Amino acid sequence: MNWRGFLFGSAGVFLFVLAIGAFITVMFATGALDRGIARLAYRVRDRGWLLIVAIMSVFSLLGTTEGMAEETLGFYALIIPLMLALGYDRMVAVGVIIVGAGIGVMGSTVNPFSVGVASGFADVSIGDGIALRVVMWLVLTGVAIGYVVRYAHKVNMNPSASLVGFAPGDREQAVEAAAAAEPPALTTRHKLVLWGVALTFAFMIFSIIPWASIFEGTDAEPYSWELGWWFPELTALFIVAAVVIGLVGGLGENRLTSTLSKGAGDFIYPALVIVLARGVSVIMNNNEIADTVLNAMEDAASGTASGIFAPVIFLVNLPLAFLIPSTSGHATLAMPILAPLGDFAGVDRSLVITSWNAASGWINLITPTSAVVMGGIALAKVRYDRYIRFVAPLLGILFVLTLVFVALGAAFYGD
Repeated sequence: MNWRGFLFGSAGVFLFVLAIGAFITVMFATGALDRGIARLAYRVRDRGWLLIVAIMSVFSLLGTTEGMAEETLGFYALIIPLMLALGYDRMVAVGVIIVGAGIGVMGSTVNPFSVGVASGFADVSIGDGIALRVVMWLVLTGVAIGYVVRYAHKVNMNPSASLVGFAPGDREQAVEAAAAAEPPALTTRHKLVLWGVALTFAFMIFSIIPWASIFEGTDAEPYSWELGWWFPELTALFIVAAVVIGLVGGLGENRLTSTLSKGAGDFIYPALVIVLARGVSVIMNNNEIADTVLNAMEDAASGTASGIFAPVIFLVNLPLAFLIPSTSGHATLAMPILAPLGDFAGVDRSLVITSWNAASGWINLITPTSAVVMGGIALAKVRYDRYIRFVAPLLGILFVLTLVFVALGAAFYGD
């Protein structure tokens, strides 16, 4: 086996995932994000639809930038009472949290755990194809928010329209939420932490965008802007940002050190999944299995119009995403095959990544093996079959929109 290809092909991604894990854990340890969302919810508590829009927008933004998923489980205790106090049911809370974050992941723009890992194994920059992904994320988020708001309004006007009804203790919980005191204001530390997190992701986006290709053919000279950063530089960025945010957030030396260690440790599992999956790819390459597969599929792909091939990537990856709910693991196994296959079909590799990511995010909205979905509905006391009934029409809408987006993307990015 080519052990050098195995080690060096996955080491950068492995360390990057650990750095992201440390950064995210430090961010939550400061309490700034929890306090910020609590303050946001309180300020718009009298305008139910606006509360839904605000919280879903925040969750979607976190999903598209850093793949927020399991972290949402801590917000049910806050969101459920608020929704009940506004006359909504528990399904609205589930929609706000699961769909809010899930739609962000489905429309990932720079999510390091999906687009980042996939880009690494497709040998393209995370910034390639980002324009299409941003537009796609904005549209899908708007559709999802509108869908949840429409259901919430229907339940508010007619409680019998609720898919889950109202439990005996719901009214009491709603009264307590309505009478709850105003959450403490954001401190200067909290504000600095939130600004630090925003600036970190903004700088990451700036550092990976291929400015030269965007302004190609114009009078602009963006070459001095283009940093061309990749996993080593981004790993260093998030480690430094984690330390700075931890110190600004008042964690102190001892707590910061332990939090960094815990954060990196919590993300060792997905990081190892990437390494092991990369090992499978190396074995396939060394034994020419990948070449055999590509050769068998080359004729079909090369004869397929790019406008058809891109949607096919989305469809093919739906069952794969169901079997491999880990986006990073799925990317590591699938992308070494899918990216070269896109070359044969004349489809840009960035579009292959966008189509693959949409499939992964779409199926993970309902995957019964997902801790995010099953844990979330368990905390909300919502049955899985009722959740499926609630989200099914939205899934149909997202399905059609995604096919349209990737087909249009093929027209722009195809050879």
